[in-house]
Amino acid sequence: MTGVSASAPGLARAALLELVGEILDLEHLGENLFRGRSPRTATLRVFGGQVAGQALVAAGRTVARARPVHSLHGYFVRPGHPDDPIVYRVHRIRDGRSFTTRRVDALQHGETIFTMSASFHADEPGLTHQDTMPAAPPPESLPTTHEAFLHVGRDTPGNMLPFDLRRAGEHGWRAGRDPERATQVWLRAADDVGDDPLLHACLLTYASDLTLLSGVTYAHRLESFGADGGQVAMASLDHAVWFHRPFRVDDWLLFDQDSPTADGGRGLARGRFFDRAGRHVASAVQEGLVRVRPQ
Repeated sequence: MTGVSASAPGLARAALLELVGEILDLEHLGENLFRGRSPRTATLRVFGGQVAGQALVAAGRTVARARPVHSLHGYFVRPGHPDDPIVYRVHRIRDGRSFTTRRVDALQHGETIFTMSASFHADEPGLTHQDTMPAAPPPESLPTTHEAFLHVGRDTPGNMLPFDLRRAGEHGWRAGRDPERATQVWLRAADDVGDDPLLHACLLTYASDLTLLSGVTYAHRLESFGADGGQVAMASLDHAVWFHRPFRVDDWLLFDQDSPTADGGRGLARGRFFDRAGRHVASAVQEGLVRVRPQ
């Protein structure tokens, strides 16, 4: 595609470096207390994937490395302000023989903006099965995030910059002419992020909040990523991620998503992550507030 800025890959790598170095590298304030900050690309409120990823970092800092995270469940209680730091308070709920449980409260000005429970589990042998990976076009055949938004005269959303996201389908990031409750997005971090499994889990948590609710709006042919926020106002209400198998977020992952239902101003979305070998590595479910703006 012509007109693509040569600096786009460099901007993406810089955004990823900021995400890893400034957002996920929390400051240790004391026992069970950490402080995080928002990136310079933050919007009017703190991005939900950011606060969930930071909360997971805080929980993981209190758990032995031999026990990786296997699930997290979070609730977004209040909007966060990107100009102010966020304090994460970790509650050590249980350290068992196989499982470790943590609860994390994210605080701004003494008020909880997000609360999360996370469970960590030592790897052990057991039964194994999974669904077959759905068919999808290879990521190399799809336009990059920068190309897709440039094509429709829009800037790439700031919270997407640390990742290369490539949406399948002829309409790119725009709503199609026909309702579609299912979407597919290939994603990977914009550069190598090292070998720390906790960091890969935190970055996947961040990325899982970028596109998940789009199936709710595309089902009604409404824009999710348009200028001025599109035709709808959306906010994450709760978010859950399960980590099934080891993965790397700097390798391509297919995020296969759908929205089974919406009603009462809320929409439910769910997604499955597959690596290029077809392994089902993680799952995510989210309910969000979805309000149609008056035209």
